[in-house]
Amino acid sequence: MRRLPQCIAIADPQALAAARQSMNEIIDKYNTHSKNLGKEEPPSLDLNLEHSKYANLNDQLAEASLRLRQMRGEELDGLSVEELQQLEKNLETGLHRVLQTKDQQFLEQITDLQRKSSQLAEENMQLRNQVSQIPPVAKQAVADTENVVAEDGQSSESVMTALHSGSSQDNDDGSDVSLKLGLPCVAWK
Repeated sequence: MRRLPQCIAIADPQALAAARQSMNEIIDKYNTHSKNLGKEEPPSLDLNLEHSKYANLNDQLAEASLRLRQMRGEELDGLSVEELQQLEKNLETGLHRVLQTKDQQFLEQITDLQRKSSQLAEENMQLRNQVSQIPPVAKQAVADTENVVAEDGQSSESVMTALHSGSSQDNDDGSDVSLKLGLPCVAWK
């Protein structure tokens, strides 16, 4: 081991000792490092394990890619008859599952449409019952209002509401009352 030259002029003996120790540590590290440059350290166990996992996953990816291409009908030249039969069986099994899933979805859609159809039929029946409960006079008034053009900002719904609200009580005396709407007469103004 080399010694530091004594020519460094430091007045404090403690600072001189610390500087010598620090310089000696740096020189020792340099010597140790330069001796180890020629030697290769074996890779760590973790690095070997990661490399092994990477190689395994890479092989699995290559195998899966090859199978996928073969299922598409590509790269079939190197397969034996048995391998081709196995591939055909796998494709038929997969197609069968696809068809089953599709059929199940169709059945679910049919059931949903039947449920909606029943619901609409029930609503239709309720509307028919409501129409049958309307008195005949009101039905005639409704028929007449279908040919009327609404004036003064009244919608056909407000005209219908007015007809329905007044028809049930006002017509109990058996008289035939009707209301005709039309354009205003100029002479009345």
